[in-house]
Amino acid sequence: MIAGIALAIVQVVIVGAGAPLLVGALRTLKARLVGRRGPSPWQPYADFRKLLAKEAVVSTTTSWVFRATPYILVATLLVTALVVPVVTVRPPLTFAGNIILLVYLFMLGTFFLALAGLDAGSAFALRADTIDLGRIVERFGGEPWLAANPAHLLAFAAFFIVMLAETGRLPVDNPATHLELTMIHEAMVLEYSGRHLALVEWASAMKLFLFMTLLANLFVPWGLTEPSGPVAVLRGLLALTGKLALLTIAVAVLETAVAKLRLFRVPELLAGSFALAFLSLMAVFLVR
Repeated sequence: MIAGIALAIVQVVIVGAGAPLLVGALRTLKARLVGRRGPSPWQPYADFRKLLAKEAVVSTTTSWVFRATPYILVATLLVTALVVPVVTVRPPLTFAGNIILLVYLFMLGTFFLALAGLDAGSAFALRADTIDLGRIVERFGGEPWLAANPAHLLAFAAFFIVMLAETGRLPVDNPATHLELTMIHEAMVLEYSGRHLALVEWASAMKLFLFMTLLANLFVPWGLTEPSGPVAVLRGLLALTGKLALLTIAVAVLETAVAKLRLFRVPELLAGSFALAFLSLMAVFLVR
């Protein structure tokens, strides 16, 4: 019981405190790739501290939804941190079917964020024979050859595209711009300020962290073991750090190499992700 509570605290701290560093490292790496010095990887922490000290300005047209959304976003993502296998194959909140809870948690945050954007009045699993995230990671970790399976690779590509779309990265959206004609996700948070904006930005960073953790641990589960003690947790943390570093480099290279898609081309990209996922499903039955 005590070990489970300690693991839950460790995972929440890793996701909550590590997410801003991941975003900062990504920004710094992108700047270096295009020949600029760029901000420090620790800059997001300074930004959050500054925003938390500012007064929140709230439009008179808003309701409780606008004020509650930042807290709902942070709460859902902190709960998600207990569902995702972050440093061990057994997350603190594990049960059969937790992948369904994961989908609903992500959808809940996006749903309230969309409502808040409207409220302000602004213009703007089959392969593993289970849907338990921990058991999926454990199964793939015990059979490393599955990582080279065509169905596995197609699913990785599909999920990677979904990660870019869900977190507002290029080529779907440009997180570095605030131009009304080019932003999609940023428009929903345009009216937030002060502590509300800090919470929304923190939630966004945690969402990116969790999506990249899912990519790293579901498709390349090496380094994760049962939570048998501090050594196992530390080994899982080191493995996660290495995998996140490689994914961060990949995203940074991609975002410096491609331009933002036109708004009406985004559904085509998501259709491509759906096609890859469908081919992965077919490959499960055709390639044994």
